[in-house]
Amino acid sequence: MERAMLGVSLRDRIRNVEIRRRTRVTDIAQRVAKLMWQWAGHIVRRKDGRWGPKVLEWQPQTGKRSVGRSPTRCTYNIKRVAGSRWMQAAQNRGILNSLQKTQQWTSIGCYEGNDYICTTYLSS
Repeated sequence: MERAMLGVSLRDRIRNVEIRRRTRVTDIAQRVAKLMWQWAGHIVRRKDGRWGPKVLEWQPQTGKRSVGRSPTRCTYNIKRVAGSRWMQAAQNRGILNSLQKTQQWTSIGCYEGNDYICTTYLSS
């Protein structure tokens, strides 16, 4: 889509990073990861007795999922970066932001403050 906006084809051999710089469009994988971390921190910091934090701690009873269901949950990605005690770490916004940047650096291969080339998005 972005290549069509600029009238550029694959034969022109222009990297996606350069195309995104020209169009000023953010990478969707980066945006989704950032929103996931913000949402998780928002839910964990609430203290009004809602069911949100309980849902984040909930574990399915069975080990298998039905056909077509995602094998992972958003909390699995957070636990992979922050560890099993991520809910305590999420109470502090500074720690949560540093963990978010760590996840973007390792999983997506991007660094916002640098012209590092976005490699691939590993959704394991």
